[in-house]
This record gives sequence, structure tokens and C-alpha cells, in this order.
Amino acid sequence: MLKNKKIGFIGGGNMAEAIIKGMISSSLVKVSNVFVSEPNKNRQTFLSSEYKIKIVKNNLDLVKKSDVLIIAVKPQIIREVLNGIADQVDAQKLVISVAAGVPISQIEEALRVGKKKKLCVVRTMPNTPSVVQEGATAITAAKGVSKSDFKISHEIFQAVGQTVEVPEEQIDAVTGLSGSGPAYIFMIIEALTDAGVKMGLSRDVATELTVQTVLGSALLVRETGTSPGELKNRVTSPGGTTIAGLHALEKGSLRATLMNAVEKATLRSKELAE
Repeated sequence: MLKNKKIGFIGGGNMAEAIIKGMISSSLVKVSNVFVSEPNKNRQTFLSSEYKIKIVKNNLDLVKKSDVLIIAVKPQIIREVLNGIADQVDAQKLVISVAAGVPISQIEEALRVGKKKKLCVVRTMPNTPSVVQEGATAITAAKGVSKSDFKISHEIFQAVGQTVEVPEEQIDAVTGLSGSGPAYIFMIIEALTDAGVKMGLSRDVATELTVQTVLGSALLVRETGTSPGELKNRVTSPGGTTIAGLHALEKGSLRATLMNAVEKATLRSKELAE
């Protein structure tokens, strides 16, 4: 479905690069059909040489060339960027935003600039593991987006991991869980590594063991389809080492702390969108 589509990226930062890399490495698109508009000359040079894609001098030229527009700029400047291309965008162009905290209504308003016209807008919330093609992306679409365009949106982000469909009112919860979630996991990895060092392991060994344990545990949940609770029980022998460690985690309110973190991040996401 994407093979003959022309994909234009406004913004060539890390997330845009991750998507470009994923699409090209999976042969989802032709390299000749990928365009980027990016103001930083060093990034222009890097993206062009690394992925052999075309750099377009300005956003308007990019919009004219593209069937699908991926808006990968900072939320603080998205309105200005969208206002600048509004005259060239209509319902024939699929607009996909990766800007955190910017609702579909604001995207549509910025693209309409006071005019009544139909648009095709999709909002996404990817996360940083997309950089290694192991991302989690939530996708929500405006009314009127066709099934084929929605499928295209999923195909693009499945090139960098897994996708889920959610109503837009749940995007803030997605931000609190999977959007901010990598930072929680990094902190857990860091803490477990420090614990290994405290118990006498070298930092290199502690890091390797921790990372593989987290990775292997996640894969075990995904590949077996078994609940985390059941897998935890299988590791926990009566009177053994694991139950002693779990007791310490319960005393430290690990579950409640993680739940509070997701709640706080979700509420903050809502505040930023207001």
C-alpha cells in the first residue's frame, strides 16, 4: 500500500530518522519516494548520506511532492509550521503528527487558518525505543480518515515496532505509560545494576545481567502470552530467594510508586495540552 506513496518528513530529528530507517530497512517504501525538510545543515548531510533520501529546501516544496506528510517537529513550533503549509494541504494528503501533547483539533485549526476544508489528520504517540525498531506507538485518527489511510499510518509505525489504536481521549494515558515509560525502565535498570555492584559484581557484569534480564523477561511475556503475575509465580519458590526479594519490593511500594508515576505523567500531559 505504501510502495508507491511519496512520504515527506517535516523535521529530520531522531524520531523522523527512526521511522525513515525502519521503512527503508523493511522495504516498505522506495528510497526515491522519501523526502525530508530539515533546517539543520549537519542533519541534512547526515540523512542524505546515511539513507540516500532527498533533502527538500523548504516545507512548501516538500508538501507539493508528498502524498503522506509526517510532522516531526517540536510541539512549540508546530502551529507555525502548519500555518506555513496550510494552503497546500487538503484531504488528498494524509497528515500524521508525532508531536506530543498537540490534539487533532489544534492541528486541523492550524491547517485550516479560518477556511472550511476537509482534512485527513492522524495523531500518534510513539516512544524512544522506536530508534531500535522496538517502539510502541498509539494511533488515533480524526473523523473522516479513511480505513486505507488509517492502515497506512499503522504500516508506517509498525516499521519501528508495534502499534495500537486508541481514542484520542486516551492519548494522555498512553503518554504517561509508554511515552514516558522508557524512563521508568531505565531507572529500574540503573537501580538493579547498582544493586549488583553493591553485592560485589563488577559494573560491566551487573549491567549485562540486568539488561538481559529485563529484555528476556519482556520477551517471555510477549512470546508466551502468559500473564506477568503467573510468570512471577513460576520463579517464586516457597521460602526461597525470590519471595524474599519480592517482599522487599512490596514493603517499598514498588507497584504503587509505578502506578503513581503513570498517573502523574498522564495528568501532566493533560496540563500541557490545555
